[in-house]
Amino acid sequence: MIKKNNYLAPAKLNLFLHITSRRADGYHNLQTIFQFLDFCDDLYFNVRPDGELSCQSSAKDLPPEQDIVLRAARLLKQYSGTSLGADIQVEKKIPMGGGLGGGSSDAATTLLALNQLWHLQLSSDILAQLGLSLGADVPVFVHGHAAWAEGVGESLKPIELDEPWYFVIHPGCHVSTAEIFSTKDLTRDALCITIAEFFAGQSRNVCENVVRRLYPQVGQALDWLSQYSPARLTGTGACLFARFESRAQAQAVLAELPSVWYGFVARGRNISPNALQKHR
Repeated sequence: MIKKNNYLAPAKLNLFLHITSRRADGYHNLQTIFQFLDFCDDLYFNVRPDGELSCQSSAKDLPPEQDIVLRAARLLKQYSGTSLGADIQVEKKIPMGGGLGGGSSDAATTLLALNQLWHLQLSSDILAQLGLSLGADVPVFVHGHAAWAEGVGESLKPIELDEPWYFVIHPGCHVSTAEIFSTKDLTRDALCITIAEFFAGQSRNVCENVVRRLYPQVGQALDWLSQYSPARLTGTGACLFARFESRAQAQAVLAELPSVWYGFVARGRNISPNALQKHR
């Protein structure tokens, strides 16, 4: 496929995660803050006049029926009734199963890109509503602004944050979100906090103790990184992160990373790199 119409799909961090209650439908109410990273997957789109949809991804062992990019494209096509189609190519950089939102970001970028390329002119609110049916994290990527999130993660309030450098580690395991949320000893009654209390340091990731117990390698990576700067799990993991005031500081820690883990340095961003991008 000819690469054209390149769009970015950024990673995200959950700067904290409180689970405040369990809902009757089995989902959980939570509080969190989403901030983007300038570390992105690359998606390429080629519009087809025949209405067919195809997706090629560099992700290994991904069955088409589980491809959230293809599901997003089909959903938008069905909703809009357009006669157009698209060939999509995904070049993955964001580790899968790490709590960085790569799949949700790819889905959101697909909705945004095809809305533009198919000339649908659907609002971001409609795209976010469609995206919510694909995953709770999709709406924040659609709206493209760092946000204070509540509900299942769909109730979003834009927030302005510092944009430090982050060092992110993937310890080489895949953490099942469903497993973490179904664990009996998960804290589900964390007190609701305010934004001011977050800035005062009164927050944590309530999933960390459970993930440490079930995935010892995550705990080992957290302990190692905490030698350099306070480390925290993002989402339900497996990735973890620590903030640094300069790229040089973060790169110096990356140079010390044990070879059994994968790590990268990225800048925190309040506006999604996708939203800042000038599409060709």
